[in-house]
Amino acid sequence: MASKTEEVFFEGKPHIGDLIGNTLLGATIVGLPLFIGSLTRRLWVNYRITNRRVTVIGGWLSRDRSDIIYKEIAKVASVPRGIGAWGDIVLTLKDGSRLEMRSVPEFRKVTDYILEKIDDRARQVSGPAGEKRSRT
Repeated sequence: MASKTEEVFFEGKPHIGDLIGNTLLGATIVGLPLFIGSLTRRLWVNYRITNRRVTVIGGWLSRDRSDIIYKEIAKVASVPRGIGAWGDIVLTLKDGSRLEMRSVPEFRKVTDYILEKIDDRARQVSGPAGEKRSRT
């Protein structure tokens, strides 16, 4: 009998290094939007990866929630950031929409975990974990 309980693999906010780096860039006019974006993510975005779904809570004052079950995922792409300490993960769904997760700590482990949970066809389209994949 399959377990009905939901087990959390990862739960947390975007990596603090993203905020620190963009704070330094924020000292310039050009870097100000990057700083504001990273501060907003750090304050109001939360990621939760379980054995049943990927959840992203965000938006203004954390009022938006996106829940994606693994069978809806058609492709997973990840890009390292911050000298590989964190990264961005993009989940392309079977309906063509995308869910972007920016500055995910331990993004390689999270990407590997998601790849384990999706179906074989989506895993083949995604390719190896942790590599930059730009083709959609």
